[in-house]
Amino acid sequence: MAGQIPEPNQIKQFKEFLGTYNKFTETCFMDCVKDFRRGQFQEYHIQQNEALAAKAGLLGQPQ
Repeated sequence: MAGQIPEPNQIKQFKEFLGTYNKFTETCFMDCVKDFRRGQFQEYHIQQNEALAAKAGLLGQPQ
């Protein structure tokens, strides 16, 4: 059992992950909707997606 995370902590970490993921996907979606409404819908580049992910805290520190 050494090295295992207690179940209540696992649940808490998973809820935090889902909250962060939800924020990230909502931000991406709202940006796309905003661009679409302006008639400027365009495909996002990898760098823009990485910037959004970093902003949402989904990416680790650069190596």
